[in-house]
Amino acid sequence: MDLKKIFLKDACPTKIGGQAVLDGIMMKGEDRTAVAVRLPNKDIHIKTEKLKEPGKWVKIPVLRGVGVFAGSLVTGTKTLMYSAEVLESYEGPDAVEYEEDKLSLWLEKKFGEKGAWNVMLYSSVVIALLMTVGIFIILPTAAVNWLGHFTQNEVTLNLVEGLLRIVLFVLYILLISKMPDIQTVFRYHGAEHKCIHCFENGLELNPANCQSFYTLHPRCGTSFLMFVMVISLILFSLLGWPNLFWRIVSRLLLIPVIAGLSYELLRWAGRSDNLAVKILSMPGLYLQKLTTAEPTDEQLEVAIAAMKAVMVTPEMPCFEGLCGKDGKPLKQEGPERLPEEPRGGTEEQRKKEE
Repeated sequence: MDLKKIFLKDACPTKIGGQAVLDGIMMKGEDRTAVAVRLPNKDIHIKTEKLKEPGKWVKIPVLRGVGVFAGSLVTGTKTLMYSAEVLESYEGPDAVEYEEDKLSLWLEKKFGEKGAWNVMLYSSVVIALLMTVGIFIILPTAAVNWLGHFTQNEVTLNLVEGLLRIVLFVLYILLISKMPDIQTVFRYHGAEHKCIHCFENGLELNPANCQSFYTLHPRCGTSFLMFVMVISLILFSLLGWPNLFWRIVSRLLLIPVIAGLSYELLRWAGRSDNLAVKILSMPGLYLQKLTTAEPTDEQLEVAIAAMKAVMVTPEMPCFEGLCGKDGKPLKQEGPERLPEEPRGGTEEQRKKEE
C-alpha cells in the first residue's frame, strides 16, 4: 500500500462525500445530494435533493459527530431503498410483478403512501441499529464473560473483548462480500473514492483520470467504523470489568461518545497527512481493501454524473429523471417514467403551460 497515493500531498480536501447504493452512487455536496443509478438499459437515472439547513450543533465538536452518525443511518437506508425502487420501476415489460404484502397495504391504508414509506424507512433504521448493537456491542462482552473465571486482569479481558468485536466485524464484511450484489456495491464504493480523489486533485472528471487513483480514501465511512472499534476498546478499558449487566449498560451509554470522537478523528484524518494520522488510519485503510473494489469505466461514469450534479450553484433547481454523463437532465422521451426537467415560474404559470 503506497500511502502517498492515499494522502496526496497536493490534494485539496473537500467536504464532498458519498455512499455506494444498488447499481449506483449517492454524492453529498455543499447544498444538495444526488443519487445516480445505472439502469438495466445503461441509462443513468438521477435524483437531486436540497440539504436541510444545518443547526448550530454542527459547530460543537463531538456532539456534531453524534448528529452526523444518526443522520447517516437514515440517509444511507433512504438512498438504498430509493435505488431499489428506481431499478424495480425500470425493469421493463418482461419483469415479474410482485404483489404488495399485507403489511405494506395496511401501512399505506393507515398512513398514506408517503407515511407508509417513512414508517418502513425508520423501522429499517431501528432494526439495523438494534442488530448492530446486539451483534457488535452486546455479543462480544457477553461472550468474553466466561474468561473472568480464568483471569481477573481487566486489561486482558477488555482487550479480548475489543479484538473479538473487530474479528466479528471483519468476518461479517468477508461474508457479505461473497454476494454478487454486494460485490457490485463495493465496486461502486471504489468508484466513489476514485472520483473524489480525482476532484480533490484538480483533474478533469473523466474515467481515465479517475482510474489513476486508489480505491482507498482517508475520509471513508469504513475508516469511521474502524475508529469506532479502536476507540471503544480504549474507552471500555477505562471502565474496568464490572458484572455483565453494568458492562452492557456502560457500552450502550458510551455509543454516542464513541461516535462523536470517531467523527472528529475522521475529520482530522481527512485534512491532514502527518505521520500520526497515517498510523491511526492504517486499520481503516486495510478494512477498505475489503469494502472497495476496482470499478469499471461505466461505474465511474455514474460516480462522475453524481459528483457533477452536486457541483452546481445553489440557485440551480433540483430534478429527478434521466441524465447525461455530465449529471444534467435529459429531455423527456419514451413512454416510461418520464424524467421531469426543472422549470421556472410560479406553480400557477406551470399549470397554464400544461
